[in-house]
Amino acid sequence: MNESLTADFIANWLKLYCNQSGMQGFVVGVSGGIDSAVTSTLCALTGKDVLLLELPIHQAASQVSRARDHIEWLKGLHSNVQSFSIDLTFSFESLKSSFPDLEANDNTRQLAEANTRARLRMTTLYYVAGMNRMLVAGTGNKIEDFGVGFYTKYGDGGVDISPIADLMKSEVFAIGKFLGVCESILTAAPTDGLWGDDRTDEDQLGASYNDLEWAMHFIASGASEIGLNSAQSTALSIFRKLNAANQHKMLPIPVCIIPDDLRRD
Repeated sequence: MNESLTADFIANWLKLYCNQSGMQGFVVGVSGGIDSAVTSTLCALTGKDVLLLELPIHQAASQVSRARDHIEWLKGLHSNVQSFSIDLTFSFESLKSSFPDLEANDNTRQLAEANTRARLRMTTLYYVAGMNRMLVAGTGNKIEDFGVGFYTKYGDGGVDISPIADLMKSEVFAIGKFLGVCESILTAAPTDGLWGDDRTDEDQLGASYNDLEWAMHFIASGASEIGLNSAQSTALSIFRKLNAANQHKMLPIPVCIIPDDLRRD
């Protein structure tokens, strides 16, 4: 991949879409991870107004530090970039306290709370975007959005435009390095930061992004599985399991189509 040409292509695509939509620019949630760092930098390259939002909810100090370092770096390079830090921890706890006390095991409860964090951030991004006539730029990559469905429905999956969703995770890292993204972000283990602990994406997925990329390419190639080693077979199994479990995110919402004969009087 030619990182320079690819970055220019995406930035031009973003600018064209923004101009055609009649909106003023982009809002990006910055987490301290590579995907949001690359997305926000590409948005900044359009020359359109860009608002970066840091939205901590019980966030690890290392994630907060990386997000702030990136924001200051990008603002120093581009005069069209502004930022806000909105601590949503109190809002999240207040929202939780208003819910009924439903019985659930710890894993189910933690997952529901993690997804609620993502949806609270989405609501905040759209509030700020609406107030400024801007587009919410998504930060999902190809593996997450179309491979294993590693995102929250109506959370980080709720966006107006997806500039890096056709890039594998390795390609996002390559473009980030080319763009000069902070070394601390380039070397950090990817994490969604939704759990209040130090678990990584690999901990949740059960496989590395490199393994999942290999599996996605392998399945698309239609090659025979005969002769694969145990690590490759495991990667394929994990990819297929996650892909099947998360089809409800990646496919259009099912619509109950009423037969014509039921519409007749």
